Amino acid sequence: MDPTPQSHPILAYVLSRLPSILPVSPTLSSPRVRDIEQPSPRAPSGADEFDLVSRMPGLRHPSVLAAMTRAVADVSSARDALRLLGPRPDHELVDSARAFLLAHSRDGKPPSAGEAEEEEEKVAASREVVRLDESHESYGGLLREAEERLERLYRMAMKGRDVSDGAYGGGASKSGEQDAGVVDEEVVRVLKEAEEGKVVERVLLVDRQLRHLPEPFGRIRGLLVLDVSRNQLKVVPDAIGGLEHLEELRLASNALVSLPDSIGLLSNLKILDVSGNKLRSLPDSISKCRSLVELDASYNVLAYLPTSIGQEMVNLQKLWVHLNKLRSLPSSVCEMRSLRLLDAHFNELRGLPAAIGKLAALESLNLSSNFSDMRDLPASFGDLLGLRELDLSNNQIHALPNCFGRLDRLERLRLDQNPLAVPPTEVVAGGVGAVKQYMAKRYRDARAEEERRSMTPAESPRVSTPKEWLVRSVSSLSTWVYSAGHEKAEEEDAYLQQNL
Repeated sequence: MDPTPQSHPILAYVLSRLPSILPVSPTLSSPRVRDIEQPSPRAPSGADEFDLVSRMPGLRHPSVLAAMTRAVADVSSARDALRLLGPRPDHELVDSARAFLLAHSRDGKPPSAGEAEEEEEKVAASREVVRLDESHESYGGLLREAEERLERLYRMAMKGRDVSDGAYGGGASKSGEQDAGVVDEEVVRVLKEAEEGKVVERVLLVDRQLRHLPEPFGRIRGLLVLDVSRNQLKVVPDAIGGLEHLEELRLASNALVSLPDSIGLLSNLKILDVSGNKLRSLPDSISKCRSLVELDASYNVLAYLPTSIGQEMVNLQKLWVHLNKLRSLPSSVCEMRSLRLLDAHFNELRGLPAAIGKLAALESLNLSSNFSDMRDLPASFGDLLGLRELDLSNNQIHALPNCFGRLDRLERLRLDQNPLAVPPTEVVAGGVGAVKQYMAKRYRDARAEEERRSMTPAESPRVSTPKEWLVRSVSSLSTWVYSAGHEKAEEEDAYLQQNL
């Protein structure tokens, strides 16, 4: 629920400077004792904060921090309200509640007198679950907007502009219009050079408040690199598909909600960065980018990946999809035979594709912080023989599969914040070496048991030579003849006795 240094670094830094919140009483009438005008000036703590301050040293300035604190007052209030409402319900509960409400709305049959009250209680409870989930969803959007707001405010402060009250709200419109003019001039200059026949291979329009990317950009045929990161783009024109020689496209930290289907025409594209946007899905055509080596789609709101994404991306080596809302990875991901890095932490993954072991080139895998959704690993996990770095922390994994003992090359391993029984806690505390040794022994023991069972003689028809078969056949025939004759003799004796 709270923003983290990984998901919302600036926002997490600012909110951590607020004075500690007093315990909230059950009633909403008790005010909080807190002065957001005077945030704490304490020094950074932790590796994430030190890294952030090293990149953005202006965060230490009291006036900048105070302005940022005022700018996120709505986030602080929303956070406190959600703490009163409670944690976000899990997806299964929300889906069940929605299904029940849908069925209830379609059912025209009135319940009996005894069932009416119980039915109303179920309806009210289901509506409350859905409402709580929607509140958390809205809060997530509020966090994203606040992070973008703080980043813009910081840029204004570093350019010497006023960041007092109003400067980060409506008062910024004038300076924004000035910036837009500068950007327009730069865009015009680039397009003019291309029209004059000059070679334009790189266009870098980073952090320039750009809101619109003109269609003529798609006609710069020789363009190899286009970087429009950290702007305010909401749409990428379809004409982008005309950049047939483009090798690197960076669209990070904009406000994109979708990508054009024409992106699949970029057959020479090697690097695509669309992180830090509002993408809910990627176009199916993205699988046509067969030359792609790196794809960063992290920090969006992706609920799924295209079903065929891995079928043609045979050259993809690095895939970042962390900080999304993915519930599963498509099985086609297992066809990315060149993949060396896969980062899917902070999602809602409920497991991995059964054929994940096909990723023979995989060296780094991060599945941390999928929380209650990630519970086990598939049997093919032990086929990831090239794996060197693995992060499974903050999940609900109870046992590693025995095949885990095959991962001989593993050098870095995180298993903390899991209810592990296999391996036991004392083994995990011993580090990656102890875990590898323990799981390797379990794997060897399991294999030995399988071999022992396979070698146990099973009852089967006796194999014999033709002579032995003939002897047994004659013996059986003699036995049958003797039995038949003996029974007949007994019948005759009985008949004679009866006549006498």
